[in-house]
Amino acid sequence: MLALEPVRISEAIRFGEDFELDAESYTLRRGGRVLKLERIPMEILLFLVEQRGQLVSRQQIVGRIWGEKIFLDTDNSINGAIRKIRSVLKDDAEEPRFVQTVTGKGYRFMAPVDSPEQRSPEAAAAKIPDPNLAVKPARPKWLLLLGIAIGLVAALAFALDLYLKRPKLPAHGAAPAHRVMLAVLPFENLTGDAGQDYFSDGFTEEMITQLGRTDPAKMGVIARTSVMIYKRNPRPLDEIGRKLGVQYVIEGSVRRDAGRVRITAQLIQMKDQTHVWAKEYDRDMRNLLVLQSEIAQEIADETEFALGGQPKASAGRRAAASGGTSSYEAYDLYLKGRYFWNKRTSEDFERAVQYFQQAIGKDPRYARAYAGLADAYGLMSTWTMAPRNEFMPKARAAALQALKIDETLAEAHASLALVAENSDYDWKTAEKEFQRAIELDPDYATGRQWYAEYLSWQGRFDDALAESQRAQRLDPLSLIIATDRGTILYYGRQYDRAIAECRAVLSMDPRFSLARAFAFYALVKERKFPEALEEIEGGQSSDDLRGLWAHKAYLYGQWGRTAEAQNASAKFEQLAPRLRDRTQASILADIGTGRKDRAIAFLQEAYSEHSNLVTSLKVDPRYDPLRDDPRFQELLRGLWSTQ
Repeated sequence: MLALEPVRISEAIRFGEDFELDAESYTLRRGGRVLKLERIPMEILLFLVEQRGQLVSRQQIVGRIWGEKIFLDTDNSINGAIRKIRSVLKDDAEEPRFVQTVTGKGYRFMAPVDSPEQRSPEAAAAKIPDPNLAVKPARPKWLLLLGIAIGLVAALAFALDLYLKRPKLPAHGAAPAHRVMLAVLPFENLTGDAGQDYFSDGFTEEMITQLGRTDPAKMGVIARTSVMIYKRNPRPLDEIGRKLGVQYVIEGSVRRDAGRVRITAQLIQMKDQTHVWAKEYDRDMRNLLVLQSEIAQEIADETEFALGGQPKASAGRRAAASGGTSSYEAYDLYLKGRYFWNKRTSEDFERAVQYFQQAIGKDPRYARAYAGLADAYGLMSTWTMAPRNEFMPKARAAALQALKIDETLAEAHASLALVAENSDYDWKTAEKEFQRAIELDPDYATGRQWYAEYLSWQGRFDDALAESQRAQRLDPLSLIIATDRGTILYYGRQYDRAIAECRAVLSMDPRFSLARAFAFYALVKERKFPEALEEIEGGQSSDDLRGLWAHKAYLYGQWGRTAEAQNASAKFEQLAPRLRDRTQASILADIGTGRKDRAIAFLQEAYSEHSNLVTSLKVDPRYDPLRDDPRFQELLRGLWSTQ
């Protein structure tokens, strides 16, 4: 493969209106302000600018950035880097001002530049060498190996240099009174293999978990679901900071091969996008667990220092020890389990269970793997993906085993609370476990979300909304947390606000069926029947289409259109056997057609099976037509007898 002879940039050059690229300081500035650009995109931008006006092939980029004998699929890395370059330059791929894509060929930097060489008459007479004539071999492989050998020394020197040159930060004693918020953006997978996404995603989640435990009183960390949105949809840092409400962002990349891992990480202050801290790590995979603790510790220390505080030397190590393992293989399997658990589909829950079980097989003392297993079994049951009594006992056993190994694991306490409320109807234990989870990890957004839901079922709506707001602050882009807030408002009979919350979710993802369902229920209670019909007919999946007739039966019944309610109910009965779980839909259709006896019989059966369908019975407006029935009152007494 031919390698272009670069026109080395010895001093900063200017292009566009006010961009300045400085190879010596390795920075891109606009109007004097340093812009964020990761190492790979920066290297590619420098290469394109060096060869400005010429076509640079993807093969030449690979040779420059990774070396000739790279055996990875680098297409994804190059594509991602070009997207980031365009994002920071605010360039348009369709009508480019700076970076032109030549389909099937490569890229060309097309903007005029103002450089010291161009300002010199002698340099202006020189021409860029023809790539077909000026051939230079790619950097020798031994240089890469040497770079790896001295990586830690160089990384320490680089970090010290950044520390000495960094902008002035608030002096000790000048720290803000409120808690600072931090976001860990998805670590970029630079392996060139999309199958390794679970590893970079898992590393991101580990950093969120560890940093969240460092000093919760002073630093809050945005939850995983909100930051992972930016994995496939990178946005400018100022926009991310504004949407997430954070003062600092951590970003980085992960590459691993042949038993080694290279990780870069940098801490960026949002108000001026200055780099407070940056470092690169190159380690043996067997030391990955120690490496994570080391990165978390350094970031936490630097953030604490930036706030005017004193770093806590053991914070990161305490975080790493919680629920941890010394087995890299077990940890790797755990990451895969969490990756699939977060997808929230029946098939992915089953895959998550397999990986968590394999992690436990590698390390039977791995508490977090047991907590992951409990979460998978718990949601498989509450999301009606299995018979009622099949998975809740397994969820309970896994949560208890996690706590036996590590009583301080917040996730396990929240998992146990989920079992207590949804299967045991043991409200006192559920509240105790939720509160313990939040005490151990105040930034565990899922724990706060589930606790808010619990409070709403108790009728404690003010407390529920306050807890939901805390969950949203930690995970501002989470669809399920925002939808749960809508359900709390619905249970509290604040229908107009519930509709607004659910429609805000649908504006982000029109396919999020739970938000659509509760917008529908609230519209029915507001007696906005045509709007409700339009709402429920939008964006249906195959299962939703079967349940659609149950919703129509309920709607027409509340509307007073009896014949249409009966017709819709009959169509539902024809399709019901094909539903995974017909109980909730059947109750809805029976309420709509006035068959109270059948509706109550379904509720009694759900109660006897310890189903989570009855947990909202006390407050759910859908059950209002049944409340005067003595059998319904008896159900309520049985459900809340342990309160």
